[in-house]
Amino acid sequence: MRLDKFLANSGVGTRKEVKELLKKRLIKVNDEIVKDGKIHVNENEDTVKYKDEIISYKKFVYIMLNKPNGVISATEDKIHKTVIDLLGDEYRTFEVFPVGRLDIDTEGLLLLTNDGVLSHNLLSPNKHVDKKYYVELEKLLTETDIAKLENGVELKDFTTKDAKVEIIENGEESDKIRVYITISEGKFHQVKRMFKAVGNEVKYLKRVKMGTLSLDENLKLGEYRELTEDELTKLKENF
Repeated sequence: MRLDKFLANSGVGTRKEVKELLKKRLIKVNDEIVKDGKIHVNENEDTVKYKDEIISYKKFVYIMLNKPNGVISATEDKIHKTVIDLLGDEYRTFEVFPVGRLDIDTEGLLLLTNDGVLSHNLLSPNKHVDKKYYVELEKLLTETDIAKLENGVELKDFTTKDAKVEIIENGEESDKIRVYITISEGKFHQVKRMFKAVGNEVKYLKRVKMGTLSLDENLKLGEYRELTEDELTKLKENF
């Protein structure tokens, strides 16, 4: 692998910034100062240092984000703030992207990565990766409504696959109607459209789980962290 790519993929800086660092003689390979970013290094055998600190190479990064309302699931946009805008400078050289999307007014779990294979597997209809949402509704849910939601709702352009509805609160002790719904698809506005099809309206929507990956309750809206090794291993076991 080229040294400049190694440094950029390790979060040291952009290709342009790396070029300047090399010129300033701030990069060493096996304790020798190197000024040419085109030389090849072995990420598993060579020791690369920046300002005499060893650089650990990371090919992929996996970031859990608690997406807030008003932010879009895109890498760039001229009008709205994107989920990429929420990340710190340490991730800008990795060219991460959101795995799937959440509507601008939907909050919760969003995975950001530069691993195209993982993204494809998580989103592939053939993999049937479950997505669990917390939902606050306008009206009470009847048993008939629940049966329709769980057995497939006929929408204008397709019929949804089987889902699972878990009642948290259905107006028994207050006027709140709160449920979890788990689906294996993720089509445009799907959860909102499903409830609308049974005569209800979604007031608040938050994704809390994707496959085996659950949203970290310690993450405030707009906060993020990298996945743990255990979380990543279990996530890949979905495929």
